[in-house]
Amino acid sequence: MSPSAVVWDPALLAYDLGGEHPFNPVRLHLTIRLATALGILDDVPVLCPEPATEKDLYRAHSADYLEAVKQAPMASWDVGHGLGSDDNPIFTDMHDAASLVVGSSLLGAQCIAEGRARRVVNIAGGLHHAMRDRASGFCIYNDCAVAISWLLDHGYDRIAYVDTDVHHGDGVQAAFLGDPRVLTVSLHQHPFTLFPGTGYSGEIGTDGAEGSVVNVPLPPRTKDSGWLRAFHAVVPSLLAEFRPQVLVTQCGVDSHEEDPLADLSLTVDGHRTIYRELRRLADTHTEGRWLAVGGGGYQLLRVVPRSWTHLIATVLDRDIDPDTPLPAAWTDMVREVAPHADLPLTMSDGGDTGYSPWGDGLDDAVDIAIRDTRRAVFPLHGLDPDDPRD
Repeated sequence: MSPSAVVWDPALLAYDLGGEHPFNPVRLHLTIRLATALGILDDVPVLCPEPATEKDLYRAHSADYLEAVKQAPMASWDVGHGLGSDDNPIFTDMHDAASLVVGSSLLGAQCIAEGRARRVVNIAGGLHHAMRDRASGFCIYNDCAVAISWLLDHGYDRIAYVDTDVHHGDGVQAAFLGDPRVLTVSLHQHPFTLFPGTGYSGEIGTDGAEGSVVNVPLPPRTKDSGWLRAFHAVVPSLLAEFRPQVLVTQCGVDSHEEDPLADLSLTVDGHRTIYRELRRLADTHTEGRWLAVGGGGYQLLRVVPRSWTHLIATVLDRDIDPDTPLPAAWTDMVREVAPHADLPLTMSDGGDTGYSPWGDGLDDAVDIAIRDTRRAVFPLHGLDPDDPRD
């Protein structure tokens, strides 16, 4: 068994919402080029995906919705289902492109379940907003939900999903809202201030699965230290009690301070630290079984390629020193298409990732989120919300 693998095919670049849309597939291309230039992908198994079948897509979506997606590029009327909006424009071969994204995360899940790899990373995945019968937030089909559903039907009954995107992982939460076999955890910018307007601490699950939904809404301008303080105050204790068999993580990087669509203030160094913590949790609780997917991220040149290269490196146990210079071959390639781009020099922003553990007596806006979330869900897991040892 290979310890880790990467899912990639240039055909994934076909998920292209067009024009000036921020969800530009160039971010995937530049990430793979940077990881290649740094030697991270040398001698690494690269898994080539196939499109998800309709049967697989039905795990997360209705038949009416699939038909609407397939017909949308040919239709001359309003097809509904959230399609044709500014966020979710219709594009040629939309069904095929979105199905391939789902197939890429599904392939990662299958490799883990079948023992072909312990960890798999798929930066093209992470379309966490797509709902059962509608597109939302740049997401046509929900690859995360399909992959988790498949795992539930193939030998696993405790799956933890941790979403570190700046936006609430609402589509995945909705897919498993009443399913106690799936623990969905999302750390995101407060819904008062950002799309999709959900993900409050009081959203905890329904139908006998109360406590299976965990939300940590963080205030705008939260930095690395605050984000990591919240993460460590909530996630490790819950995973220890839940005892997951597989960890699935959505690793959007739109939480960066330079991202144009949101207002958190993390750095590339913060992202690197998050990935290392997720790896540690997988090693601790799931015997290393970890499916990592991409997500949001809209600073296309300076942020996404570096952060997701750190993600790939972390999954592969080929961690990159933050002070590593960006390869000249990569920066020259970027400047050919963006000659005036202000590119960073290294794989670091010089960010400070130190943090104070929760329970030290401080009480700021981040601590309000921590306290509200712990009090909402910790008692449902037999944990004391006010005891920092839990």
